[in-house]
Amino acid sequence: MRRKPLRIQDLISDHGKTLGLFVDCPQEGMNKNISVPEIQRPGLSLTGYVKRKFNKRILLFGRIELEYLRDLASERRKERLEDVVTKDNPAVIVARGQRPPKELKEICQKLKIPLLRSGEKTMTLMSQLTLILSEVFSPIETVHGTLVEVFGIGVLIQGDSSVGKSEAALGLIERGHRLVSDDVVHLRKKDNRYLEGTGPELTRHLLEIRGIGIINIAHLYGAVSIRQSVRVEMIMDLEEWNDDHYYDRVGLEEKFKEILNLHIPSYVLPVKPGREVALLIETTVLNHRLKEMGYHSAKEFNIKLLETIAKRQRKGRLNVG
Repeated sequence: MRRKPLRIQDLISDHGKTLGLFVDCPQEGMNKNISVPEIQRPGLSLTGYVKRKFNKRILLFGRIELEYLRDLASERRKERLEDVVTKDNPAVIVARGQRPPKELKEICQKLKIPLLRSGEKTMTLMSQLTLILSEVFSPIETVHGTLVEVFGIGVLIQGDSSVGKSEAALGLIERGHRLVSDDVVHLRKKDNRYLEGTGPELTRHLLEIRGIGIINIAHLYGAVSIRQSVRVEMIMDLEEWNDDHYYDRVGLEEKFKEILNLHIPSYVLPVKPGREVALLIETTVLNHRLKEMGYHSAKEFNIKLLETIAKRQRKGRLNVG
């Protein structure tokens, strides 16, 4: 999924109120694109120790930087700021309600870089900006399937068309679980550790059932039956029952699917008339949760089976002796 560029204007219109941001000057640089998700405080660079330029990052000036600059003579202040601020910086932000030095204003006007101000504390503002930019720049993949929350775990139901994904989701909703998205699921990589799934705004809370049509889950079952997003912790692959296919009957083999370089536990569930798919998905989720807690039913069974076989073999040798 292609990510829409984030402009300074977008940052202010979407998050300006939360961040307490307002524009000081100039207006013509508001269409500059933010191309990296990092925020940079000038720090030691203002002392003349400039080992590298932070060209594409938003520069954030806090009280410490501004107090240091005020102690410098005007000419020296201008030199130090010119060493730090470049035309490739998408914006300069002054935090804590501080008034920016006139030299900083002049440089921003000359380079057509938006100079923004905020009343927020410097570290608070930096943390909030980092979270917002991490969200915007995190990798996204769009997949076909139905995403539901079952016992607090995000389950992505996948499979061929008409295999019964939406019907399975409806059965789960009837049992008190929650729908996130049907048909199209956007997966976003968060903190390089996990996937968060959500749905398109257009089809949010809608479920398509063949023979019935499109139904609005929020209207039919209430707000308790839906949620906007969920952490995706397992994938359930539905497939038509095939008598010639071998299906794992013990559960010792663990499978994973790779999405955005993350390995998500995956389970295959063969479906045929008479099998209650919603109940089977619930059972798989509970069993998965037990595994996460350290108890593996199949491994426990296998250990007991091997112990029983070993006992019988020892008993057989004793009888022969």
